Amino acid sequence: MTVFSSNSSGQSVPAGRRLSEADYQANFADIHTPLDARSAVVEADRCYYCYGAPCQTACPTGIDVPSFIRMIGQKNEVGAAGVILSENIMGGTCARACPVETLCEDACVRNTEDDRPIQIGLLQRFATDRASELGAKFFTREPETGHRVAIVGAGPAGLSCAHRLATLGHDVVVYEAQEKSGGLNEYGLAAYKMAGDYAQKEVEDILSIGGIIIKHGVKVGEDVSFAELQTNYDAVFMGVGLGTSKAMQLDGEQASGVINAVDYIHQLRQAEDLGKLSVGQNIVVIGGGMTAIDIAIQIKRLGAANVTMAYRRGKEHMNASLEEQEFALNEGVHIAHWAQPVSLHTEQGTITGVEFKKANIEGGETYIMPTDMLFKAIGQSLTPINMATIEFVKSYGKYEVDDELRTSLPGVWAGGDCVAGSDDLAVSAVQDGKLAALSIHNTLTQSQA
Repeated sequence: MTVFSSNSSGQSVPAGRRLSEADYQANFADIHTPLDARSAVVEADRCYYCYGAPCQTACPTGIDVPSFIRMIGQKNEVGAAGVILSENIMGGTCARACPVETLCEDACVRNTEDDRPIQIGLLQRFATDRASELGAKFFTREPETGHRVAIVGAGPAGLSCAHRLATLGHDVVVYEAQEKSGGLNEYGLAAYKMAGDYAQKEVEDILSIGGIIIKHGVKVGEDVSFAELQTNYDAVFMGVGLGTSKAMQLDGEQASGVINAVDYIHQLRQAEDLGKLSVGQNIVVIGGGMTAIDIAIQIKRLGAANVTMAYRRGKEHMNASLEEQEFALNEGVHIAHWAQPVSLHTEQGTITGVEFKKANIEGGETYIMPTDMLFKAIGQSLTPINMATIEFVKSYGKYEVDDELRTSLPGVWAGGDCVAGSDDLAVSAVQDGKLAALSIHNTLTQSQA
């Protein structure tokens, strides 16, 4: 016999589950309402089609924003998608997850006190979604070159690099440790930003060019050595991203209930039944970036009663944009600024509280925040790869690269979050993959001349 209780909205739910299935579906549905055809044309007509447009300069992938918006205004959605995808093969994901409020839309000339920026993100999504619905194809492979390139990691950087190399006629083999491709897009972004299995649909579109093989569940350094890649391929691209969560360096960090935010988001994104996920009542999230925002909002939407983000500095210093911070507050998340964690309180191996000091006051007083689930979202570091005797030059634990994304090892390129100086944005990783592919292509073809 199934026992039922009631959730906050009065709906009956099975005992042990906080929300009804309808609640879960609503809470993790697409966060943005897509533009319809009429709304897209109206919005496109607001654009001034600037010469030397600042929005294009602000886009890490250099999309010709005025051109694609003009095409939407002329009801040429497929043409608009072609303009977008020619520069950013993951234009659909970036339309959903890019922090446009700090990039293209922030640079829009209509972004004034008396006006609002063009909704570039939603227009980009409209065009790419429409082209996908119509099955439009924009790329064909050039004649095969006979060159083979190995790519480590099937995330935004790796897939972008693979696609551009394949269009140029090279054969590509991608080594991916996970069971699915997509990297951050599949495993790391908030579920309400990437609803409907969109990440895998985008991967399918990328692979449709041909010439790309992805080997899932294969770890470089364990299942295949890095030396083998150097020997068996004409070039190697490292797009491994960041997979190891940083530690807070506090006693009790291994206690039950202390969780890496990225690991939980990974679990959430792959869960078939959200009601089976472990959810505490009093949640504390340590961090001030997008991962911290994403886990705070999602755990709240999973039914947690109280969620607090604790950040060691002021709101203006947070990596998450002011818009994202406001979004979290509107979702019922509390944000505690100038909160520096100094110790974890546990009982019988389980987290019970976090002790903070007020970081903006010299010798500031301490206070304890009770919690039964603590999420660490203070950044990630490069996952170590067993390189044997091979060594990269690194800076702050990441690969150093030159202007063409070449590492210190001949014939090896790198891009995305794993390189020094990266901004940890998917759109920047896509650009790195594209630029590295062009550099690899030039190097390989010049060697034939």
